[in-house]
Amino acid sequence: MTGPRLPALAGAAAALVLAAASMLTGAPAASAAPVTDCTQWGTTELRGGEYLYQQNEWNSETEQCVSVDPDTGAWSVTKSSFNLPTNGAPATYPSSYKGCHWGACTTDSGLPLRVDQLGSVRTDWSTTQVGSGAYNVSMDIWFNSAPVTDDQPDGTEVMVWMNHRGGVQPIGSRTATVQLDGRNWDVWTGPGASGWKVISYVLQGGATELADFDVKDLIDDGVGRGSINPAHYLIDAEAGFEIWQGGQGLGMNRFSFEASAESGGGEDTQAPTAPAGLAVTGTTSGSVSLAWTPATDDTGVAGYDVYRDGAKAGSTTSASFTDTGLAASTSHSYTVRARDAAGNTSAPSAAVSATTAAGGGGSSGLLKAQYKNNDSSPGDNQIRPGLQLVNTGTTAVDLSKVTLRYWFSGESGSASYGTSCDYAVIGCGAVTHRVATAGSAKPGADHYLEVGFTGGSLAPGASTGEMQLRFNKADWSSFNETDDYSRAANTAFADASKVGVYVNGALSAGTAP
Repeated sequence: MTGPRLPALAGAAAALVLAAASMLTGAPAASAAPVTDCTQWGTTELRGGEYLYQQNEWNSETEQCVSVDPDTGAWSVTKSSFNLPTNGAPATYPSSYKGCHWGACTTDSGLPLRVDQLGSVRTDWSTTQVGSGAYNVSMDIWFNSAPVTDDQPDGTEVMVWMNHRGGVQPIGSRTATVQLDGRNWDVWTGPGASGWKVISYVLQGGATELADFDVKDLIDDGVGRGSINPAHYLIDAEAGFEIWQGGQGLGMNRFSFEASAESGGGEDTQAPTAPAGLAVTGTTSGSVSLAWTPATDDTGVAGYDVYRDGAKAGSTTSASFTDTGLAASTSHSYTVRARDAAGNTSAPSAAVSATTAAGGGGSSGLLKAQYKNNDSSPGDNQIRPGLQLVNTGTTAVDLSKVTLRYWFSGESGSASYGTSCDYAVIGCGAVTHRVATAGSAKPGADHYLEVGFTGGSLAPGASTGEMQLRFNKADWSSFNETDDYSRAANTAFADASKVGVYVNGALSAGTAP
């Protein structure tokens, strides 16, 4: 939940000029001016991009303002008047983080690292606290089954509560007390709001700082309790304040988080195996769909790069990819390479060839998509399409073979996206969703939201019912939806010719851009 990154190129050039002047005159280089941020999702790079400050006001629209020092990483809340009940979610979590948060990654973080390969994890964390309001002083550490994710991590969330006031308490219930790194902690366990594991360590008596604190002690304790999977990856650590009420005057004096692999193993230099079994699973007049057998790696495969005619066409974290935006009746050669978190890249897969179909990119079938606009603000930082699939034929349809595509333009900002299902008649657990890059940039259609199904069948004449979906850029920068290919103004469901329906990767209904 982060906001737009600040431009780095001009800042780098200015830094070079100042450094040169410093060498000639003996004067110290000038420091960056403090940044004032009163936006809901704003971000500021800290310490040259090694850390990122995020406003992260995810549960309120009350104005929150902070003053941030990009050089030291210190920041303080200068305006905050939240007033939410303490038996629910906090209004905001202003925080500094290191690693990859919903696909937005800091520079040279040293993460991800597999839990069972951790050698040292330490933090130096100092805060300014106030005697009013309701808040916690917390570090949030995220784990995921794969080295990277653009969405909600699927592993454990570890929360370290250095202090709290105003009657707030962690998720779940207190299940143990433990001494770690010379301090006594209450251990709370319970499921998060969407069912993921949460284990919280609450410091007895509280403190304003943890100097050179051994975070690995907590992680090892969580592994021992079965709360953290040792085969998962530590991907992100963030520290700040979850605020329910008040909050003005809270501040971060310093925060560092350093994680390294255990000694003796050396750096990871082993490349993944080459993907095998690359095959064409479908073609239309404007796309080619591919699938392959997943590669293997000693530390885990982070993703795949797909090459069309020798040039990179796109990347994916799954063992399938659809290359879109192609010309009709054209032939292409494809290969795939796997890569791991250390940047090691496999040899290319065996090549396959595919030829797009003739025609204008549209086709008709026994399925159709219907759409309604759930988003009255075309310039905000989320897109919220309502979709449903209708079977107009006389036989049942296997939903596991069907996907829908909603095309849009990403404009500027992060190239990574987060997706969510807020409601579905068939249950959000039965719906899959991701954002993919189109094969070539077309006006209003350089990306698409792909919606699929985990299984089930759709009877003749039946509909899936409404699926309320939303997606955002990883930096939470704004969209301009006015020219998006699939967007329409209707707020009740209507047939959507510009939402594609794909069966086995081939366009079955609707018109692709």
